[in-house]
Amino acid sequence: MLEQLTGHDDPYPIYERLRAHGPLTRDGGLWVTTSHRLTNKILRDRRFGVRYSDGSYPANGGLLPESFLELDPPDHTRLRRLATPAFSPKKIDEYRARVEKVAESLLDRDEFELIADFAAPLPISVISDLLGIPDADTAEFADYGALVAQSFDTGVTAAMANANDQVLALFDRLIAERRRTPGDDVISSLVAAEAGQKLTAREMLGTLVLLLVAGFETTVNLIGNGTRALLDHPSQWRLFKANPELAPAVVEETLRWAPPVHLTSRIAHEQVDGIDEDGVVTLLLAAANRDPDVYPEAHKFDVMRVHKPEHLAFSSGIHYCLGATLARMEGEVAFRALARRMPDLRQTGPVTFRDSVVIRGMKSFPVSRS
Repeated sequence: MLEQLTGHDDPYPIYERLRAHGPLTRDGGLWVTTSHRLTNKILRDRRFGVRYSDGSYPANGGLLPESFLELDPPDHTRLRRLATPAFSPKKIDEYRARVEKVAESLLDRDEFELIADFAAPLPISVISDLLGIPDADTAEFADYGALVAQSFDTGVTAAMANANDQVLALFDRLIAERRRTPGDDVISSLVAAEAGQKLTAREMLGTLVLLLVAGFETTVNLIGNGTRALLDHPSQWRLFKANPELAPAVVEETLRWAPPVHLTSRIAHEQVDGIDEDGVVTLLLAAANRDPDVYPEAHKFDVMRVHKPEHLAFSSGIHYCLGATLARMEGEVAFRALARRMPDLRQTGPVTFRDSVVIRGMKSFPVSRS
């Protein structure tokens, strides 16, 4: 049934058909779960990981440098620890004023394309600043991020391979510059860690690619999906405009109701509850986020919802999204700016969706401020 997801703008009816088969079911030779409780349990269970017993990784064709997202402990622990300080709550608070300034500058127009003119340039500006990427290179990095995200579904294409070579060359240049003149950015901190033999040069590249893509793609779709949800639910849009302090609640309900990442997978390191060693389990995060056993009226978009337990949009366990705090802050700033600057915001044409099963969002969303 999962193969039916390709090309579907609304995958939720398919998720519900899978849910009807129980919390864990077989689909096309793979285990699939739609249950919030079971999905969360597997994500936290150290008997599951992201690699097979022979150490191979199922989704990497060898083109991209490996990141800690593709590693099990202890290597995952070592590399994630090196990147964590850049995404601490204190560090993210320091970026809030910059995000607000960028958001305001992007809204100085009457009609615009929400994704290309607002949802995409906002996070790429922030993640570029955090990584220490010069402004002249940000557009190329944004295009690359989109291609990497697409490769999760299509595999490595010729365009992806070409973009990969260009971006790795850009990172190599920036790394060489930081070796000569360190700064206050993530690249400089990783260069220092490499000098201390805490990671290899290839591991540094893999970490930078991951942070670039994760810091960009998740937030683009959070902003796009949330704005569409608000406009499609006028009563919720009116409620938010009257109560802008609800911005964090809008972010959380968007992440639950229309998460940027719809699925991930884990591999059993041993036989677990009928799943053989090296058995792959597809975890439908988006379906778990609408589990009616957890969330009353789960298919209803409600910014006043109490999120207990937490949704799984950022995964769970040791692979919980490192940039969750950053994405939440950017989403809050973006939604609040739209509500304040464009209270009469409306959709002016049809949206187009990205052709992806893993990462769900829109390629275009035409809107007007009146």
